[in-house]
This record gives sequence, structure tokens and C-alpha cells, in this order.
Amino acid sequence: MILNYSQPLELDGVSKALDTSLSALPDFWRILIECVLVGVVILTTYAVIALILIYAERKITAFFQARYGPNRVGKWGLLQSVADTIKILLKEIIRINNVDRFLFFAAPFFMVCASVMTFGAIAFGKGLLAVDFNIGVLYVTAVSSLGIIGVLLAGWSSNNKYSMIGAMRSGAQFVSYELSAGFALMTIVVLTGTMQFSEMIEKQQYCWNIFNGHISSMIAFVIYIISGHAETNRGPFDLPEAESELTAGYHTEYSGIQFGFYYLAEYLNMFIIAGIATTVFLGGYMPIQVHGWEGFNQVMNYIPSYVWFFSKTGVLIFLSLWVRWSFPRLRIDQLLALEWKYLLPINLVNIVVMVILVLTGLTLTDLFPSLF
Repeated sequence: MILNYSQPLELDGVSKALDTSLSALPDFWRILIECVLVGVVILTTYAVIALILIYAERKITAFFQARYGPNRVGKWGLLQSVADTIKILLKEIIRINNVDRFLFFAAPFFMVCASVMTFGAIAFGKGLLAVDFNIGVLYVTAVSSLGIIGVLLAGWSSNNKYSMIGAMRSGAQFVSYELSAGFALMTIVVLTGTMQFSEMIEKQQYCWNIFNGHISSMIAFVIYIISGHAETNRGPFDLPEAESELTAGYHTEYSGIQFGFYYLAEYLNMFIIAGIATTVFLGGYMPIQVHGWEGFNQVMNYIPSYVWFFSKTGVLIFLSLWVRWSFPRLRIDQLLALEWKYLLPINLVNIVVMVILVLTGLTLTDLFPSLF
């Protein structure tokens, strides 16, 4: 039996079948129905992944700390995240005096909307993406930056000095590390010659970008992982939420579902950072392929593309959790010094090196075109 990349296990035919079934409707209604369905799928996937990540972090953290983690609600504690979700939905939203009510209530939506819009641009598998922008890298960089507005508004509108200090710290941290994350992505844009995620993935069929650009790509990958981890405000970069100094940081005054929005966005941002790193550096949903090994390639192709994507992303998420529970929290001066004194200068030099590699044809695909 000859296997090819279009296996029955793939889900890319679902959208085509849906479009065919709605073809009898006028264009306006067909597009409207498809957009609504896509939105529902994205939001559902968003929530489900958040529940999985919350459970996974608790269990992995327990493993690092030699304890059990959730083990009461459901088999192996699998329903603990669901129980916590129901609890937070039922929690009372505490009324806070002397706040800017409009901005106070609007701030969490900026955080969640920025996260969802970025989430929707990720290709989870072959044909499994909402919109394939030809400027996908630029779109993701721009939209993800909107999240800082929700943080700053939360800190300022709360009328709480601890929240304000946390928001200022987060703003300085986010803006600083956004530069390194953007330059790291631009380094790979120079290598691939495209900002479109689908094209970037297809070009990594036989050689992932992390290897194609030699040491320059590897440096960009490491810098992006560090910068992305810092952007999510997770340890050891969790200065905005330093409990011993600022209680809960910029969302100290939030309760109930409002706090839940920030909690949800934090975990999904971790997934988004890992998903973009997988797409740009690790071949996205592409399976491992070796030029000339047709039998091996056919076996790898039999594994659905979304399995490849979530497996690679899961490894990066595990790495993120490993770092969080292995290193102590940095001081704010150390955190900013790491970015402005080390990561950003290295990044600027690295992108120039990548330009030289591409112009001189020293990438692996240029040196060995018969293999790639």
C-alpha cells in the first residue's frame, strides 16, 4: 500500500466539505456561517487547550517537586481544571470603589482578544488554520502587542498602587522583550524569504529552519524562546506578579471571571509562543522527512499533521515549565539588563549574519540542493 500525505486521518477536508455543503446559499450567508463556525471552533479549542495546560502544569510541577498534584477530582485528577473553571464562573465579582469602571472592565477583554486573534493565525495542521495571511509574522507580532494595553489599563484603572507598579513593570518588560522576539522572527523571515506561515512550513519539508541557517538560526531560536517566556510574565520573569512585593500585580483587584480572563490568557500565551516557535523554527506540522528514504517518509506521513504540531509544541511547553520551576525570580534591573545589554545586541548582529549567509548562499539548502 502506498501512503501519501493526504491521509483519511487529516482534517483538512472538513473545511472543503463544509464549503461544498453551503455552496447553494448566497455568498454573504455562506461566508457569514463559515466565519461563525470558525470562530466557535477557535474559541472552543482555546478553552480546551487552556484546561489541558493548567492540568499539565500542575502535574509537571508536582513531578519536579516530588509530590502528586491533582489526584482527587476524577481519574488522576483529570477533572480538577473543569471543577476550577466552574468555581471561577460562579465566583462573585467584588465591587471595587474609586476605580475607572469602563477601563477596569474593558482591560481583561484587551488581553483575551489579543490572545485569541494571535491564536487564530496559527496553523495547527495541514489546512487547519483560520486565515493564512501573506504577512503572518507581521500580523502575529502586531496583534500580540495589543495585550500590553490590557495590562496597563488594569493597573491604572484599579486605583491601587501595587497594581500600578505591577503594570509599569509588565509594560517595561513586555516592550523590551518584544524587540528581541520580533528580531528573532525577522531573522527567519530573511532566511525563508516569506512572512506567510504556510509557505514557511512547506519550505521546511526536509530541513527545519533551526538547522538551515546554521548557528544564526539556533541563536535566533534560543533568543525567541527566552523573549517569549519573558513576554508571558512567567518565572523567572514574573516580576509584575511578585507575590512578596505586589500581591498579584496588575490584576490584584480583579475577581471572578475577570481574573479568569487574565489566568486564561496567561496559559494560552504560553501555548502561542511555543506554537509560533514550532511553526517558524521546527517545521510546524511537517513530519520528519529524510531525502531519499521513501519508506521512512511514508511511515512519518501516516502520522496526522496536527499530531506533529502538538507534539513539537508540547516539548517546548515542557521546556518552559522546566525553566519556570528551576530558576529563581530575577530582579527588575537584572531582567532589563539581560534584554538591553545582551539579547538585543546579539540579535542585531545575528540578523546581519543571516543576511550575509543568505546573500552568499551558505545555507544548507543552498549548499546541498540535492538533499533539500
